[in-house]
Amino acid sequence: MGLATAYKLRRHCPAAGVTLLEKEAAVGAHQSSHNSGVLHCGLYYKPGSTKARLAVSGIREMVEFCQEHQIPHDVCGKLVVATNEPELARLRDLHERGQQNGLQGIRFLNREQMREIEPHVGGIAALHVPQEGIVDYPKVCATIGKLNQAQGVRILTSARVTGLQARNHGWLVRSAAGDFEADFVVNCAGLHCDRVSELAGEKREVRIVPFRGEYYKLKPQRQQLVRNLIYPVPDPQFPFLGVHFTRLIDGGIEAGPNAVLAFAREGYRKTDISLADLWDALSFVGLRNFLRKHKRMSWEELKRSFSKRLFCEALQKLVPEIRGEDLDPGGAGVRAQAMSPAGDLVHDFCFVERANALHVINAPSPAATASLAIGEEIAQRVASRVSI
Repeated sequence: MGLATAYKLRRHCPAAGVTLLEKEAAVGAHQSSHNSGVLHCGLYYKPGSTKARLAVSGIREMVEFCQEHQIPHDVCGKLVVATNEPELARLRDLHERGQQNGLQGIRFLNREQMREIEPHVGGIAALHVPQEGIVDYPKVCATIGKLNQAQGVRILTSARVTGLQARNHGWLVRSAAGDFEADFVVNCAGLHCDRVSELAGEKREVRIVPFRGEYYKLKPQRQQLVRNLIYPVPDPQFPFLGVHFTRLIDGGIEAGPNAVLAFAREGYRKTDISLADLWDALSFVGLRNFLRKHKRMSWEELKRSFSKRLFCEALQKLVPEIRGEDLDPGGAGVRAQAMSPAGDLVHDFCFVERANALHVINAPSPAATASLAIGEEIAQRVASRVSI
């Protein structure tokens, strides 16, 4: 999102100097390269929300961008599978929501029809969502980075922001790569966006709580069980999508993720612990309220994190032929999820706008898919505030 925002800013404000400060030694080192690589088209999101609007326009723009720059991608479609009668009712609601959000070609399938698309799938009915697909997001990041540099954007790596001081209607930005003066600051810091906003004097009314999603991969000899993307019907009592199957753009099938509290904001392994990050989460009243509201779900996710058998049982609801011996350990990602003090997840994209700053406080999935559209939205808002 930071790369996409810089790219769009340069187009809207061609006379402006644009500098991107990247904490890591290379761009796209965290959420942008630790996700499942799915192109999301806006099926799940509340009609009329910023997330729904930008997901629908975002996937169109992202696919066109990949076509133009020869970035590996495949609009392969996905199935959302109902496994029982209560899920069937929710599946019909999803169908209606997808139509309201402007999805094209979405259709309701019976058991025979869905098995024509995914021969090994279980369940009783499914939605076919033909606009969804997969992409190589690290290559998307690398391409936008090169385009930024070609049009004069300065990208500085190993440049963690350590301070933001208001100065003469602008900012003095302190970083590990030096100090910079700016008329306007855009905060797209992902897992650390709430902390960066606090550096600028904002109250952390909502806080980023990191959830790790862990994956398995299907062994090569069993990858024929899944052709493309197979998802469950989301449980309204559960704040995430649930475990699913994803074909990867570079080959292989990924299964997951679960969702467990990460003990570090960049904690991709169970053994990754940051005492500062852990205290930041556990001392937050919002997390305590969340755990109280979702005791059973939190316990089930934690058990699944340590039990391959339980993880496999969740997968078997979608593909009954899956066995524990079919699964090899996969990767993991950490989701930057904003949470309110009441313990509710912030579902929509959230921007905090000031006269000379814009903070992206919440941008979970489908922010990667919609990054160019989000960048356009931010650039338009910034351009209306600066005079260059």
